[in-house]
Amino acid sequence: MPTLAIYAGAALAVFAWLLTLVDTTQAGRAYAAYGGIYIVSALLWLWAVEGVWPDRWDVGGAALCLAGAAVTLLGPHRA
Repeated sequence: MPTLAIYAGAALAVFAWLLTLVDTTQAGRAYAAYGGIYIVSALLWLWAVEGVWPDRWDVGGAALCLAGAAVTLLGPHRA
């Protein structure tokens, strides 16, 4: 388990560093993408590690979050 904590800490540090490379006007959009990926990752963890199969509401909610993140990232934005 300590190894997992090291990997998780390293992944969080890399994410924080990558976020500093994004133009500050776009950082919110990058964070929105992270939020969608985080939710899907949490459901995968629930299934793979905890042995609980996500139900249709979990999957639907995650899909909705990913769709929202896609709209935030890919939609036309004012310059």
